[in-house]
Amino acid sequence: MSNDINILILSCGSRNKIIQYFKKELEGKGKVIATDCSELAPALYDADKYYIVPRINEEGYLDTILDICKNNNVKAVLSLIDPELSLLAENKEIFLQNGIIPIISDFEVVEMCFDKYKMYQFLVANGFNTPKSYIDKEKFYQDVEAGIISYPVFVKPVKGSASININICSTKDEIEVLFNRFDNLMIQEYMNGTEYGADVYIDMITHEPVAIFAKQKIKMRAGETDKSVSVKDPSLFELIIKFVQKAGFIGIIDIDIFKVNDQYYVSEVNPRFGGGYPHAYECGVNVPRMIVNNIVDVANENVIGKYDKEIYMIKYNELKILK
Repeated sequence: MSNDINILILSCGSRNKIIQYFKKELEGKGKVIATDCSELAPALYDADKYYIVPRINEEGYLDTILDICKNNNVKAVLSLIDPELSLLAENKEIFLQNGIIPIISDFEVVEMCFDKYKMYQFLVANGFNTPKSYIDKEKFYQDVEAGIISYPVFVKPVKGSASININICSTKDEIEVLFNRFDNLMIQEYMNGTEYGADVYIDMITHEPVAIFAKQKIKMRAGETDKSVSVKDPSLFELIIKFVQKAGFIGIIDIDIFKVNDQYYVSEVNPRFGGGYPHAYECGVNVPRMIVNNIVDVANENVIGKYDKEIYMIKYNELKILK
């Protein structure tokens, strides 16, 4: 057995920065291996080694990934896309039996993240502020009549990602049209306030949150943060610590939070590296290093809030040319 710390990053797409950060961390210690189902995924070409693999829903996909792990003596695996997180979490045991650590929360926790109504119920049951949500539109109409909620509202899929199919509705008619056209929708209170994102690392050994990076979102594109500015607020950190411990997250997660009238509302969670994570890294919140520590059985020290505020991130396009 080699002592190299080789990490496999699945469905890398265009998340080149994540690959680069892990490569920097593993320099002289191990390799970063990447996979994608398309050879035109730019992040593949930043890895030390890459594989083109079947789509995640194709027969034999998991076996392909396990073979790559075994053939490359992979110590840990993580994915950068939502649909694959459930697959990893569900098969955690198989990876662990093969000496591979999946960087992912437990299956039930991951599933709750992808069912926005379940997440809403969890938040309410545990006393966290969250935007009011309904899957029963008649109940919603009653609450409008009673003055408990008012238009406009968001209508979105209960299970959806990348801000696909989210509509703002100002009338009952608009809601009816959407509910007639699509299944499994929910109505959510429109939060007229400031949107924040938090990159959080929960140590995989101690199960304690050890890093939180909070940013105010300035500009979004396809559900990802394009421009943001770092912020620090002890009360926000406190809320996040309480929430992640209650929910039982581990590893890297990304939380969406709204602030309305000086109150924070937890909206949703991506149990993976968020699209805006590079902002945290460039401000010194080095999650790849924390992951590497955990892989070699070293617990991380708490660095919550150890970064500068008012640091801006602005994304721009890069390109690769392939022959």
